[in-house]
Amino acid sequence: MDLERSFGFLVNDVARLFGRRFDHNGRRLGLTRAQCRTLGYVARNEGINQAGLADLLEIRPMTLVRQIDRMEDAGWIERRPHPADRRARRLFLTAKARPILGRIWDVANETRDEALVRLKPAEAGQLIELLKRVHATLSERVPHPIGNPATDGAAATPVRAAPRRSVAAASRDGAEATPAPVAAVEVGR
Repeated sequence: MDLERSFGFLVNDVARLFGRRFDHNGRRLGLTRAQCRTLGYVARNEGINQAGLADLLEIRPMTLVRQIDRMEDAGWIERRPHPADRRARRLFLTAKARPILGRIWDVANETRDEALVRLKPAEAGQLIELLKRVHATLSERVPHPIGNPATDGAAATPVRAAPRRSVAAASRDGAEATPAPVAAVEVGR
């Protein structure tokens, strides 16, 4: 088997290497990649509960609880009571966390630009468009838990990336492409 021609191997290994490069570029943030991902997902899903967030991040709930505890202590995230379930807590970004999102985007963009440096703008745009199609196909085929009260339905709907311009489109007219979601920096755990 030629791993260099294997779609699964290449996608996973590119993700692993991208993550390592993001870690290197992101050292100046003072946050781990896991914390960046968590902030990104909470920003896109404010009010989600911990079980729903753990499902989106594909990590064990107990692992997330410890991470959320540390991030709450550091002032990045706050837990608020759920209006309909006094046992549940919902997650929200704090005012302190909002400005760091722009810096996370900057690191993600820097890392993306490094990864795509050997591609022409049209090739980079084509790669993104092809990956979006593969992503859409796989998203349609991944079963989502339905009626799971622990997730408040958060995991029943796939998280969609915000509309953004392709790298190629941005390069054509000299504008800056809208940054990829933080989740895109999620790689090789």
